[in-house]
Amino acid sequence: MGQSPSAILKKTDVCVYGGTAAGVIAAYTAKMRGKKVLLVEPGRHLGGMTSGGLGYTDIGNKYVITGLARDFYRRVGAHYGKFEQWIFEPHVAEDILRDYIKRANIEVLYNCRILDATKDAGGLIRKIGLAGPDKPTHRTDLTVQAAIFIDCSYEGDLMAAAGVSYTVGREDNNLYKETYNGVQLLDKHQFPDGIDPYRTPGNPASGLLWGISSQGPAPAGSGDKKVQAYNYRICLSNDPANRITITRPDNYDASHYELLLRIMEKKPWKDLAAGLKFDLMPNHKTDINNNGAMSTDMIGMNYNYPEADEATRRAITRSHEEYNKGLLYFLGNDPRVPEHLRKAMLDWGYPKDEYTDNGNWSFQLYVREARRMKGEYIMTQANCQGRAVVADGIGMAAYTMDSHNCQRVVVNGMVKNEGDVQIGGFAPYPVSYRAIIPATGQATNLFVPVCLSASHIAYGSIRMEPVFMVLAQAAATAACVAIDEKLPVQQVPVNKVRQILAEDPLADGSQGEILTDDADETCTLVTGNWQKMHNGGYGPGFLAATPPVAGSAVAHSLRFTPTITRSGLYHVYSYVPMLPSASTVITITVFDGKKAIEKRLDLTGLRVEGQTSGEWVHVGDFRLDAGHQAYAEISDRGANGTVPADAILWVAEKK
Repeated sequence: MGQSPSAILKKTDVCVYGGTAAGVIAAYTAKMRGKKVLLVEPGRHLGGMTSGGLGYTDIGNKYVITGLARDFYRRVGAHYGKFEQWIFEPHVAEDILRDYIKRANIEVLYNCRILDATKDAGGLIRKIGLAGPDKPTHRTDLTVQAAIFIDCSYEGDLMAAAGVSYTVGREDNNLYKETYNGVQLLDKHQFPDGIDPYRTPGNPASGLLWGISSQGPAPAGSGDKKVQAYNYRICLSNDPANRITITRPDNYDASHYELLLRIMEKKPWKDLAAGLKFDLMPNHKTDINNNGAMSTDMIGMNYNYPEADEATRRAITRSHEEYNKGLLYFLGNDPRVPEHLRKAMLDWGYPKDEYTDNGNWSFQLYVREARRMKGEYIMTQANCQGRAVVADGIGMAAYTMDSHNCQRVVVNGMVKNEGDVQIGGFAPYPVSYRAIIPATGQATNLFVPVCLSASHIAYGSIRMEPVFMVLAQAAATAACVAIDEKLPVQQVPVNKVRQILAEDPLADGSQGEILTDDADETCTLVTGNWQKMHNGGYGPGFLAATPPVAGSAVAHSLRFTPTITRSGLYHVYSYVPMLPSASTVITITVFDGKKAIEKRLDLTGLRVEGQTSGEWVHVGDFRLDAGHQAYAEISDRGANGTVPADAILWVAEKK
């Protein structure tokens, strides 16, 4: 049979499926490197969670956020009049991501989702079939042929359609010799003891309250197919001029929140922050996340989502929206909620200027985890904790191993949550190239940088939006190499990919930033007795020194000497970690090759915002010649407290 009259065939070099932030970066990278690119987005918006409400960025360590991911947060900063910014409004993020698409002139197919994939015996994906935008009178089917496919969806739908191996749920700890995978009945986001699970307290015959599973928890560390909870990252406004009243949602059922009342009775809420993680955004807005035993996470209601058909996913998404909206309405209007909480909730409403085509509610369900590829290499807890280090890293991660709860159960007659894990304290670590490609023999022209190959608990560390962007840029760069050299993705020379990323980090030929870090002995000279600090800095650590007694000579200094590759004007920044008893003044001497200029940084107004422990502080602008003459030296001269010495950044003026 031939194609129907309405069928459309599109041919391209690189097809990116999923217009998440990672998908935008992948498409932009490939297009800027000279390839014909098609971006396919099942919805009508770009950005996924980055523009879908997650404005309080999960960072881990800013050192790992490189290339175009870093450029995105610099562009956010420029919007707000800062060097970089990690806290932002949803529409600002989407506008910036749309600008990447516009600048690179990338074709985007909106409202198109994958139906199937055709793969030959050798593992080459020849084409994918898409369901086109639904229209009042007909449905258009599309087929896309590409040399390389990149699946940047949260669900891994292209990967699955191509027959690539994957898993859903939690592995048994024994499988990869882990300790934090599988069933975990721990104390974070947990119910206090004594919360009765039954509709009529003390009477099991009355049945369980809504949201509680009738199944008890399996043995600790055992695997299952349960998925960590989803929610919405909720953007509200308390600006009366930009606030829409939170009204009773469809299918509202107050009994869904009965457990909240029992929690409040057992452990009263001082304010809304006891049950909602209120992170404040610019312009009187929020990024509200889950907090506590019962909050925005709809625990146990998403198990079918990863592999579901479109209709089932829409139903699950709708139920999550109704639950989250119902929670807000309940807190503001149910007379059983303490009055001070109701009054506080009524100060907030949906923002008029966000999600204007979606009823002022986010278009993106927070799909924290769905399918995970079983690729050429599987990242595990050992990688996160540095006990296994890959040699083919194409990006880094640094966030806590983080899983939200997976089920709500009865334990010893009390309600308990199961599945929440938050284990950190480790240094940034590399993510393997082999973790974003299928196993040999499964697909030769596919990259999967979002639903990458990792165990459940390792994925919990890697699954952050900035890291997805970093891995997507690496995937797109490798895709270009694969096309140019006519190689399957399993044979792409990783060192070449890394070299391209290092030499052209913005994929536009511009000069990259020059980072000089205290951990790099090739560009630093240490004088005096500095203490090594392992947490809170830029990268694996930083140095700190306490100044000598008044009147004595300078005892501590750290000189950073960059290799300036191109002569020109450079904006110089020092990374300042926050420390107890920190000096409010730091002296930095910059030598531009001709003279030394002393700068005294006044840190009294320094604000560290978001999930980070330090900020870049502008030292000054200097015209530097190519070579090794320039340096910046941090000393304790004039200090009145502990002096940190971490990193100096040299940013060339863009021409």
